[in-house]
Parts: sequence; structure tokens; C-alpha cells
Amino acid sequence: MNELTNRMLRAARLEPQLYEEVEHDETTTVQAAIVVVLASVAGGIGTIQWDGNIFGLLITGLLASLGGWVIWSVLCWAIGTKLVPEASTEADIGQLLRTLGFAAAPGVLRIFGVIPVLGPIIVIAATLWMMAAFVVGVRQALDYSSTWRAVGVCLVGLVIQVVLLSLAYTLFGGGAAAPQG
Repeated sequence: MNELTNRMLRAARLEPQLYEEVEHDETTTVQAAIVVVLASVAGGIGTIQWDGNIFGLLITGLLASLGGWVIWSVLCWAIGTKLVPEASTEADIGQLLRTLGFAAAPGVLRIFGVIPVLGPIIVIAATLWMMAAFVVGVRQALDYSSTWRAVGVCLVGLVIQVVLLSLAYTLFGGGAAAPQG
């Protein structure tokens, strides 16, 4: 089994030691990005609506996932190190990029979203599993002793990211059409 696959499986098993390893190994940043890409493509395939522009949807989803990964990492870093640090908290953005990138590993299962009836259940389960992995990644990267503090960082970061994405969507892409007169 190759190193990336092994790390993805360990990340999906929520092994704190894996998150510690990738946090401190700067050479794993590219691997973390690959995990985000794989999870994004799997999610795109698993939840795609066949409207004739599959390639465009996958590319848009891929770019959104990579951007979201960076935004999510920066938000968690800022919230966790500036607003609610513990005495032992010491982290940089790269550490959050790596741990949160690997936390996307369960998202690869979203490819099974194409299965009739079971697909949506699998997508929801994989998404919740990813959220649990994000909490472990944040806890390890920020050196928290409290899992609840990591949950709080993830929830606040999620709310801020949803607001930012909604605002961007409204401003640049999909808000209500202006009345034409």
C-alpha cells in the first residue's frame, strides 16, 4: 500500500498520531492537496446532476473545494490561535492546511452517492465523518487538550465560511436576478 493511501486510511480512522505526523511534515502539503482533490472529485461524481456539463461542474467543484480548503484552514488557524488558544497552542497555517487536507479523506466515499436510494445516505455519512476528522485535525494542529474547543473552532469557522461563500455566490454568481425593466 503506498504512503498516501496509508495516510488517508489512518486519517479516516481518526488517528491523532497521523494528524500529528502531517502537521509537522511540511513535505505532506502536496499530499494533503491531493486528498482534497480526490474527495472533491468523488463528491462531484457522487452528487452530480446530469445536465450535460459534467466537466464544467467537476472543474468548478474542484476549484471551490481547493479554495474552501484554504479558506477553512486560514479561518481555523485565526480562530484557534488568535481568539481561543490554549496555553500550549502554537500553529501556523501550513499545519492547518495539512491536517485539514487529510481530514477530507472520508469524503472519497461520496463517490458512492451515485447508488440509488443509498447514495444520499452515504454522502451524508461521509460528510459527517469528514466533520469529525476536521475536529481531530484542528485539535491536533492547535495542540488542544479539549476536543470541545476544537468543535467550537470548527463550528465558528463553518458559519463564517458559509456566510462568505453565500456572499460570494450572491455577488458573483447565483443571486437573484435583477429585475429588467
